Amino acid sequence: MAGPNDFDLYRPSEEHEMLRESVRALAEAKIAPFAAEVDEQGRFPQEALDALVANDLHAVHVPESCGGAGADALATVIVIEEVARVCASSSLIPAVNKLGSLPVVLAGSEELKQKYLAPLARGEVMFSYCLSEPDAGSDAAGMKTRAVRDGDTYVLNGVKRWITNAGVSDYYTVMAVTDPEKRSRGISAFVVEKGDEGVSFGAPEKKLGIKGSPTREVYFDNVRIPADRMIGAEGTGFATAMQTLDHTRITIAAQALGIAQGALDYAKGYVAERKQFGKPIGDFQGVQFMLADMAMKLAAARQLTYAAAARSERVTLGGSGKDEQLTFYGAAAKCYASDAAMEITTDAVQLLGGYGYTRDYPLERMMRDAKITQIYEGTNQIQRIVMARNLP
Repeated sequence: MAGPNDFDLYRPSEEHEMLRESVRALAEAKIAPFAAEVDEQGRFPQEALDALVANDLHAVHVPESCGGAGADALATVIVIEEVARVCASSSLIPAVNKLGSLPVVLAGSEELKQKYLAPLARGEVMFSYCLSEPDAGSDAAGMKTRAVRDGDTYVLNGVKRWITNAGVSDYYTVMAVTDPEKRSRGISAFVVEKGDEGVSFGAPEKKLGIKGSPTREVYFDNVRIPADRMIGAEGTGFATAMQTLDHTRITIAAQALGIAQGALDYAKGYVAERKQFGKPIGDFQGVQFMLADMAMKLAAARQLTYAAAARSERVTLGGSGKDEQLTFYGAAAKCYASDAAMEITTDAVQLLGGYGYTRDYPLERMMRDAKITQIYEGTNQIQRIVMARNLP
């Protein structure tokens, strides 16, 4: 007869749960106290970056061979989830560091990995990802940014839009057209440095949520970079970008989980204290049913997200993305968790009534922050197309 510890199929390991406890404690102590101020002032959460770097949690995915922690995909999810529970803007530090650098991990030369991943692992730099353009959003293959070969260099010209942490990050993975005749097969990936001549940034976007994470355009004006900064072979950039998203969409699901958990936790505490008609409003069945639905959706989203993270890790360890159905599960986790987060945060605001609608309470911020998880790294409409094309 199997014992209680012999059936760990559907729960994280003890190490993962210990990681959760330590990240939660850190987030509560060092990140949560600044979350409202970061949102109100629309400023970068420097306190969060300092705390994450000091505890080696800013880019846990970087392989040990490059000086990183070599954390698995589920550990990365847990870090992002627990930071997002108190501050969604701050959770974009570990999330976008993975998004920006994963193309180098997946397809970069050994020299490129050592040069760009080692400083990231040490917390000296941040990494961003430049795919979208003003006229190339969901249709990313329609990009116009060009990279033209000139001897031992490439010259980049173009504009990238919606770039998370632009201006703060030191390194950028940039997708650019090297052969206009081949559409997606004519796109290549490069590492561009913030200090490269000809790189500049637009004004920060004025956004509904995640106000502490700067989103800006990035301009490339005759930016000349060495040819050895290409990630992988010429023409493989778009494939690398899509492969990256298979893995990193799961981090957006993690973000959605964290925001939703933070909202549910706050709402649970509030309804236990708030009295109307002579008793706590949490004693009323209508309120209990709302909380039950919120908790049910969150539990389902978490199971799907963790299962997708496990698939991501198996692929990273040498499995086949097709065998693991990673494309479907990554899209499903991102889509379901973000839809659930929007529903859960909206209901949490409702449970606080008028108080939920004010900035004196964190739920209106969580509701605003949740919305972007349905949009970036592929809108949920695009996720449904991806899922339909990759049905298990």
